[in-house]
Amino acid sequence: MTEFFTTFFSLDNIFITTIVPFLFVLTVVVFVHEMGHYLVGRWCGIGVREFSIGFGPELVGFNDSHGTRWKLSAIPLGGYVKFLGDMSVTSDPGAQETDLLSDQEKKHAFHLQPVWKRAATVFAGPLFNFLLTIAVFAVMFSIYGKTVSEPTVAEIRPDSPAQAAGFQPGDRFVSVDGREVETFSDVQRLVSGRAGDPIVFVMARGDEEVTLTATPEIVEQTDALGNTIRIGVIGVVNNEELGQPRLVTFNPIEATGEAISETGHIIVRTAQFLQRFASGREDRCQLGGPVRIAEMSGQAAALGFEWLVQLVALLSVGIGFLNLLPIPPLDGGHLVFYGLEAAMRRPVSERIMEFVYRIGLILVLGFMLFVFWNDLFGC
Repeated sequence: MTEFFTTFFSLDNIFITTIVPFLFVLTVVVFVHEMGHYLVGRWCGIGVREFSIGFGPELVGFNDSHGTRWKLSAIPLGGYVKFLGDMSVTSDPGAQETDLLSDQEKKHAFHLQPVWKRAATVFAGPLFNFLLTIAVFAVMFSIYGKTVSEPTVAEIRPDSPAQAAGFQPGDRFVSVDGREVETFSDVQRLVSGRAGDPIVFVMARGDEEVTLTATPEIVEQTDALGNTIRIGVIGVVNNEELGQPRLVTFNPIEATGEAISETGHIIVRTAQFLQRFASGREDRCQLGGPVRIAEMSGQAAALGFEWLVQLVALLSVGIGFLNLLPIPPLDGGHLVFYGLEAAMRRPVSERIMEFVYRIGLILVLGFMLFVFWNDLFGC
């Protein structure tokens, strides 16, 4: 009996501390993504049959005045918007299916709309994910500001790439691989994802500038949520005396600009990571799926609601970016076909589309199995 109550309350604790935050994070990100498709589709005059958060059997739902079925489904790992005329994964039904639509329905069927309307509707999902991230960061910067430090070197780690390259205490970073830097965080951002790549640094040393080349090495660190991450470092340390840390505050317009910049940095870093991962230069353990996201959601919730909201922002920009990859059945795959249709002035043949979609679906499912494996069996 004691074991039963221990197990019950343990499961209850997991539900409150991990599952609820996870569902909050995922539901917000999915809802915003699908709402992008829905709003732009409606703006383009496309009819919407269903708007679902989750897959599988419907749990609850209702019909609105436009005939759209809004529902919450049993498997909370995504969502979808089903437009009028969507009868296949390619959103391009054949003649028989088209004949089933009334003349009025054909005016609002997705697959019968001009290519620019279909492309805008598809692109809107990832776009809204990016806008959500920008909005969250803008609010955070407006409320909390941003702590920055001067890009100076206070200490060189022994036997580090920086020591081998000839860095000296007191050096000030001017540029990293041709990109000017203003803060020490800028340096960390440009170096952390480049382990193994030679990087050219321009340093201010006294009254002159010197050019040094160092190759970041991989080290394990613990992030703010307690996760172990592997990043590239060259082995220089900043401190309060030389870094002169200060809090920078922003008005709403400045905060929005800073949020756009921060979102752009995340997109670039994500693209950089995937490129290096595809070439075998990144650790597979850095990729995680629903289980990893659930763990991070629980960790963020334990630190406070603002941390949970920041996780929403980070996941949102990641989902938006991944959906733009040119792989069917992702949004990016649809956009590739629409681009070809616009260039050729006729749709790609149904046979070719079906074949490519099957290949893409295998790739997507393979990736999902891969991250599940990482989640369940670790590295």
